[in-house]
Amino acid sequence: MSSPRATTTTTNPLVPVLILCLGGLSAALTQTVVIPIQSELPGYLGTSADNTAWVITVTLLAGAVAMPVAGRLGDLFGKQRVLAVSAAILVLGSVVCALSDSLVLMLTGRMLQGLAMGFIPVGISLMREITPPAMTATAIAAMSATLGVGGAIGLPLSAWIADAHDWHALFWVATGLALVTLAAVVLLVPHVPDANPGRVDFVGALGLAAGLVAFLIGISKANTWGWADPKTLGCIVGGLLVLALWGWFELGHAEPLVDLRTTAQLPVLMTNIAAVAIGFGMMAQSVVVPQLLQLPESTGFGLGQSMLHAGLWMAPGGLMMLAFAPLTSMLIKKYGAKLTLMLGAAVLGLGYLVAFGMMDAAWQLLVASCVSSAGVGIGYAAMPTLIMDNVPMREAGAAVGLNSLMRSVGTTLASAVMAAVLTGSVTASGMPTERAFQLCFLIGAAAAFLGVLIGATIPRNRDASLEPVSLEEPSTVRA
Repeated sequence: MSSPRATTTTTNPLVPVLILCLGGLSAALTQTVVIPIQSELPGYLGTSADNTAWVITVTLLAGAVAMPVAGRLGDLFGKQRVLAVSAAILVLGSVVCALSDSLVLMLTGRMLQGLAMGFIPVGISLMREITPPAMTATAIAAMSATLGVGGAIGLPLSAWIADAHDWHALFWVATGLALVTLAAVVLLVPHVPDANPGRVDFVGALGLAAGLVAFLIGISKANTWGWADPKTLGCIVGGLLVLALWGWFELGHAEPLVDLRTTAQLPVLMTNIAAVAIGFGMMAQSVVVPQLLQLPESTGFGLGQSMLHAGLWMAPGGLMMLAFAPLTSMLIKKYGAKLTLMLGAAVLGLGYLVAFGMMDAAWQLLVASCVSSAGVGIGYAAMPTLIMDNVPMREAGAAVGLNSLMRSVGTTLASAVMAAVLTGSVTASGMPTERAFQLCFLIGAAAAFLGVLIGATIPRNRDASLEPVSLEEPSTVRA
């Protein structure tokens, strides 16, 4: 099986890599851009706090659905085309949010911003097709890191913009980034003739969307509604039942949205399960550390930081993920993606143990956050490589999209679990206790070390026919 080749090239393959990373960063920023203004949204939009909570939730749900669907569309119609459409959706969603003064318009824009998250898995799968062999692992690592980098730098950036300007400026900045991304993707990212014959599985897409939305709503709203509330149980159980029916349908479909037989192969299956654990570990620190930084010093263990300062203390962790991209590439080449994944999960767990023993000063949490983020960066970079090494080229987009979805499931579970722990042990003033924060760090460590154990079960791929070795010179564009 020969590899598709780009119809156009740039003088330097680094150019499209940087563009794809910028697009991933722009999409990931939407996950945290409204956090600094969340408490003010009811006044801005003229509604209740319960309603404005959906401004964050709807983006999460749309992103979870979009990632595997966009991956499949990339396999069918060409990845560069789907990237351009995703960037255009991000532009539209950001403009709608920037013009919003009502809940309905804001939710519409935020849903569109979430749908643009499909850019990330499609961009990761395209990396293998447009970079020379010597650059591929580093490019994938850098693109994978944008998930964490965007979230980490988005918090202080949006806090500063919201403090210095009208809140709508947050979304005008997002619009500008999205427009630059769209133009660059259209003009500078090579189109690879990687489209495969087939039809879009609309029924499968609707079934996956219905099951995921119900399940994730149940998880994300469990602490608000109560874990034993009929609404929570109905969403979780109902979502799982719909997903089970969806799986049965997909197995009998000639051209499924996701080839479950391929994803059931042990290397792919165990990598996706590890993605849940590592995604859980990444989100746990994002929930816990900012709260600990902002807790009043009068508690005896809070650090009294403002939202902006807390974001600035967290930002180096996100940059650490990007800084580790070249090192991760070397590890993958020397030791393989499996051992690299296990190392990343172990470093993530170590970061939580550092936080458990060092939570008396902001700089200590900065150190712990950097260690954890390095682990996330290593693990996130290894997972797409493991997936693409074990699936046919024609299914790479959908497979990487499903892996990204599993990370999202892990982050959603972590957000719910951490919130439950922090609200389950409070002081007389209603604030979380020190013991609650320590327990959160231990749970995060346990999830990360579970990822190490899961990674150890991933077998080596013995089917060399899945991914032929490229013999092109490093100066050429590879597919």
